[in-house]
Amino acid sequence: MKIIIKEYENKDLKEMMDIWNNIVDEGIAFPNDKSLNLESASEFFSSQTYTGVAIDNSEVVGLYILHPNNVGRCGHIANSSYAVKQGQRGKSIGKKLVKHSLEIAKQKGFRLLQFNAVVASNEVALHLYKKLGFKQLGIIPGGFLSKDNEYLDIIPHYIEL
Repeated sequence: MKIIIKEYENKDLKEMMDIWNNIVDEGIAFPNDKSLNLESASEFFSSQTYTGVAIDNSEVVGLYILHPNNVGRCGHIANSSYAVKQGQRGKSIGKKLVKHSLEIAKQKGFRLLQFNAVVASNEVALHLYKKLGFKQLGIIPGGFLSKDNEYLDIIPHYIEL
């Protein structure tokens, strides 16, 4: 498996949309509760500071979005979300996406990367972020409403770039 991470192209949109929507439909990680269609996916992914895709043998196997976490005097803090295709998880694709996003965030002039809502039950992500040097900012009790209408804790994280 030779993963290449690069900026997305319009030809990648359908696969990106499918990966994104799968995670939204799972209802256990992303705050989004509505699926994308091709038009809204194009608008959403193109509006980011950077949207990267992980490609393996011409197949999109993962993606990330990078954008400011806030505006104005807090605009130097980035935020990012990651998605790995079902059936491709556990192959270190997420780790490669996170590392790539850290490089791009720095290139784009961000000074920190912050995750606002890492769901406490997402043990794989929590382990990865710790391993990569992210710092936890505490716990927000019941900050995430799962698809099953259960309120789960979220754990914000950050890393200095």
